[in-house]
Amino acid sequence: MPTLRVDQARRIALSAQGFHESKPAASVTRAHLRRLISRIQVLQLDSVSVAVRAHYAPVFSRLGPYDRDLLDRAAWSHSARSPRLLVEYWAHEAALMAVEDWPLLRWRMRGYTHGRWGTETVRKNPRLADDIVAAIAELGPSTAGQIETYLEAEPRGGKGPWWGRSDTKWVAEALWSSGVLTTATRVGFARHYDLTERVLPAEVLAREVDDAEAVRELTLRAATALGVGAEADIRDYFRLGAAQVKPALADLVAGGQLEAVQIDGTPAYLRAGQKIPRVDRGTALLCPFDPLVFFRPRVERLFDFHYRIEIYTPAAKRRYGYYVWPFLLDGQLVGRVDLKADRAGDTLQVLGAFGEDGADRARVAPALAAELHTMAGWLGLGGVTVGARGDLAAALATAT
Repeated sequence: MPTLRVDQARRIALSAQGFHESKPAASVTRAHLRRLISRIQVLQLDSVSVAVRAHYAPVFSRLGPYDRDLLDRAAWSHSARSPRLLVEYWAHEAALMAVEDWPLLRWRMRGYTHGRWGTETVRKNPRLADDIVAAIAELGPSTAGQIETYLEAEPRGGKGPWWGRSDTKWVAEALWSSGVLTTATRVGFARHYDLTERVLPAEVLAREVDDAEAVRELTLRAATALGVGAEADIRDYFRLGAAQVKPALADLVAGGQLEAVQIDGTPAYLRAGQKIPRVDRGTALLCPFDPLVFFRPRVERLFDFHYRIEIYTPAAKRRYGYYVWPFLLDGQLVGRVDLKADRAGDTLQVLGAFGEDGADRARVAPALAAELHTMAGWLGLGGVTVGARGDLAAALATAT
């Protein structure tokens, strides 16, 4: 069985995710975005907006500054001249994926007939599901609150970890998870539900894919997006189960699309035809939900970088900060920064800056400062301010 060194696997991973390519010299276009999605497959959605919402960041990290309206139009609008490019679903966690990939996840939609969470509430309200569908058919794209107003329903539901969701919200989310509804648009990040057949093209909805074939294709796409990965890495990309992935991997190896390899003795799968770059390349700030780093065990194996998100950790117990971005410099994760976009102060705040053991602070600081200024400009902020927290803060403040 062929063996790869960790540094070779790391370069393959970065190349597969687009970090070995130069950023566009001119404006980022819809064609750039389409090509990027075909490569990384998913843009994870998350409600945290302390710096910038998660789905915008991977595009910036790979393509550089771009007009975020480009992504908004691709995900949440449609016209004959500019058809909808992306759709929301549980492709990793909640994520944007290519519209034409919708049929690959029908097996998951069937498993979520009563939703992913709150299933007891949904089961108790079968009539409410019918009422919601009828309301949206009449109203068009609507939020849960708008649906409640139309139905003259009281927002029932107790306070809890899901922000006291009402029964209407739980049932609407279940209909979304089962594929009956999808997201037509977002306004202020609020989801506006619509009937799926009014959002997605008829030819996409008519396409039938056998469940085993769909899982096989998702497995191949995950392996391609990763470049090389262990079975657990590949499973995580689309949140597939071991019982699904093992036979799919065997078929893909037998068919020559994947190659079984080892990374310093650990079994893994290499996308057939994937070249091994000879040099370390790739410089970018990475949000916590970037596909390169969203599976933390792989990050630790390939980059020797221990990374956990600390949003839900009490402030006094956080090691690095609330919303920490790893910094990739020439193919290595060399530091991390806790970022906040201060709109009132017109600045990108670096609340904490930390270098990795062995990283050359004199080299890291100016490179990181340059990326932070680029990010600030992309976000429409006037500059960068650096706080005192962290062992990289002083050098970064000087470079900034």
